[in-house]
Amino acid sequence: MQIHPNAVVDPAAELGEGVRIGAFAIVEAGARIGSNCEIQAHAVIGGHVTMGAGNMIGYGAIVGGDPQDLAFQRETSSEVRIGNRNRIREYCTIHRGTGEGSATVIGDDCYLMAGAHLGHNSQLGNHVILANNVLLGGHVSMADRVFVGGGSVFHQFVRVGRLAITQGMSGVGKDIPPFTMAAEINFVAGLNVIGMRRAGMGAEQRQKVKDAFDLLYREGLNVSQALEKAAETEAEWTPEVREFFDFVRGAKKRGICALLQQPGKPTRDGDDPA
Repeated sequence: MQIHPNAVVDPAAELGEGVRIGAFAIVEAGARIGSNCEIQAHAVIGGHVTMGAGNMIGYGAIVGGDPQDLAFQRETSSEVRIGNRNRIREYCTIHRGTGEGSATVIGDDCYLMAGAHLGHNSQLGNHVILANNVLLGGHVSMADRVFVGGGSVFHQFVRVGRLAITQGMSGVGKDIPPFTMAAEINFVAGLNVIGMRRAGMGAEQRQKVKDAFDLLYREGLNVSQALEKAAETEAEWTPEVREFFDFVRGAKKRGICALLQQPGKPTRDGDDPA
């Protein structure tokens, strides 16, 4: 274990083997840090944080701060839970849950680039990448292998499906279905074909997803109609197609992102979301 003499580590914090803590970092009482983690200079680890092994917390990052919720009471018992091998770069902010017993959760092998913000009760799966200055409102959930371009912002309670990718500077207030590419404000522009290939999905699997995407977005149906038509062949769905349509079925009142059309063509942003 290597703790810089200018670091402030409360004796009631739990540190695993091989933990390294830089100058002027603060680790509060109650924090639990797994083995071989690195806490760089000026980072702050709050007392409600639990993290696994092999994580890196960058310079000036603040993990476990109180949520930005006017109704929050500081005596609330809530957490930030972080898995293994995550890289959380400079000046990221990750807030603890706002409700009693709730948590903000990061899985394994995620990469949060400089300045990213996770609002209270956000949930990241595994291998999620947030580029610089991505902002997630409270209760945002992202499934495995999501990639979010820099400067994108997410309204609270938005869901993002597995292997989705978001163009930089996007604004997202609706759910992004799995395997899609989101762009601009509340649109999808197509499928994340490269991401699917890299994840090991074969040509036949990708074609089935494309067929599902086309049914939802390119046949002139609203979401309810597309789901009804898809259900006619539900017995033939592949696991990926089931994942796609189950996600769409689970959309709440705000609905899913619409298809980005060519200039001069109408969009589907006003379609029935359920």
